[in-house]
Amino acid sequence: MDQDPSHRPDHSAFAPRPGETAHAAGRTLTSWRVAALPILDHILRRLRLQDVLRDHLPREDRRSRIATATGLLVLVKNLLVSRAPLYGVGEWAARHAPGLLGLTPEQLPALNDDRVGRCLDRLFDADIPSLTLAVVTHAVREFGVALDELHNDSTTITFHGDSEDADRERTLRGRLRLAVTWGHNKDHRPDLKPLLDILTVTCDGAVPVQFRVESGNATDDRSHQGTWELLCQLTGRRDFLDVADCKLATSENLAHLHHHGGRFVSVLPRTRGEDAAFRTMVRDGRTRWRHIHDKIDDEGNVRDRFSVHEPEMTSVEGYRLVWYHSVRKAELDVLSRHYRIERASGHLAELRQKLASPRTRYRERAKVAEAVEAILRDGGVEGWIEVAIEEQTRERYRQERRGRPGPGTRYVKREDTRFDLTYRIAHDRLAEEARCDGIFPLITNVVALSERELLLAYKQQPRIETRFAQLKTDFVVAPVYLKETSRIQALLCVYFLALLVESLLERELRRAMDGAGIESLPLYPEGRACRRPTARRVIELFEEVQRHELSAGNRRPVVFSTELTRLQRKVLRLLGMPKAYDT
Repeated sequence: MDQDPSHRPDHSAFAPRPGETAHAAGRTLTSWRVAALPILDHILRRLRLQDVLRDHLPREDRRSRIATATGLLVLVKNLLVSRAPLYGVGEWAARHAPGLLGLTPEQLPALNDDRVGRCLDRLFDADIPSLTLAVVTHAVREFGVALDELHNDSTTITFHGDSEDADRERTLRGRLRLAVTWGHNKDHRPDLKPLLDILTVTCDGAVPVQFRVESGNATDDRSHQGTWELLCQLTGRRDFLDVADCKLATSENLAHLHHHGGRFVSVLPRTRGEDAAFRTMVRDGRTRWRHIHDKIDDEGNVRDRFSVHEPEMTSVEGYRLVWYHSVRKAELDVLSRHYRIERASGHLAELRQKLASPRTRYRERAKVAEAVEAILRDGGVEGWIEVAIEEQTRERYRQERRGRPGPGTRYVKREDTRFDLTYRIAHDRLAEEARCDGIFPLITNVVALSERELLLAYKQQPRIETRFAQLKTDFVVAPVYLKETSRIQALLCVYFLALLVESLLERELRRAMDGAGIESLPLYPEGRACRRPTARRVIELFEEVQRHELSAGNRRPVVFSTELTRLQRKVLRLLGMPKAYDT
């Protein structure tokens, strides 16, 4: 996400013309894109999003030609339909039917990048946690979303560019403006500064129900308690099942949830002593496994097999500790280990070349040892590759003084120390490590769930990764040309609302298919079957729908629209809006 807007074009100097117009023989044809906007309007009306925005936004400036709530809804629709740059939202809106965006043709010239920025400013000034809580609370009631199992995770939004004071938190207009600063970058870009985006989704349809943005140097393990308290406020209960990755599994976090009536499932971190002790048992052959579950794909093929260790164990805090073995994970562990060894070996070979160079900077053994240690540590191959540092001393003679050498020339002996490496793969260590392939531990305070039920609950966690993938691919969260961090925070709230709409649309369609006994829809290219249609597929299906107006002189214009296909009609019936495009 770029914070430097200096290179973007200036689109505020002209007003976009509504629709696309063609003239011929005294007649005028004006065309507007309709796309999936009627479908999105149906979801947005059920969400009452415009009403909630009006209730929570600061009082409107009377000089505003476009209300802030309307401008933010245009942004949400833009993200869902085609994701135009912020400075191009006005042009994008002009190509679509104004009424479907809540606008009049006279308002379109006012929808420029300055107006969009002011809408984001006013959203930042609002109480965003209360706003999103109100939206989600109504969505849960309206769409009947179950809140008995929630999944939490985080990702980073990466930035580059220059902005004054962006790396420091400060109070702006009574709200906390976060710091875009160095932290653990999950995009694997340690050279760039991130913000931390925390998201919680339901097991029922992976519907986003809570989001928070933290400064780039915030850590995941310190965010869970605050997130859990917000989820308790949303659900009105404390006994929902909280599923998260290993960042939840600190003694402090687990104790907080347990003592306040919470239920959790998480992965035990590799740094815990219980993990090391069990892996020693596995290497020694002192474990017993029982098959409990097969993962079957749509074609009936076994994709993975899971076993559980018997008997169960307990953590040092007294929680249930259940160890599982996955055949698929074992295969991935082998590939991962091979890749890490290959990569570390390549780095060691590069270091050898540097040591052999006549201008090498590695003149001390300690410096060479430090470089080797860094390669093994960063590559995660400590103990798998054995490295020996060889030291060689060479004698060199040079004249004591400058000039042409002669019979009386005196020479001075100097000793030059050089280093080399020899390394080998420790196959015995690898064989021991291979015995632990495919195993992973789940820690929980829930005693009523079986080992299989715990496993299936945790295996829903990748669904939140799907939502993060949508954020970064479907919505293309970066780059965005914004200089002020407060506007970025507000924009991430708009992304959350768009993600909520998309997930509800997807959930409604899939539930309708299940209710009608429909296994698939031909939404893939060439009419191939799609068993689990996404909202993105639905939006793309209606992408070419347009509305046309043909006028000639003083005659009454003739209005006609793109004729819908049988598949489009079927999708509309499943969504409960068969006449959405009839107006």
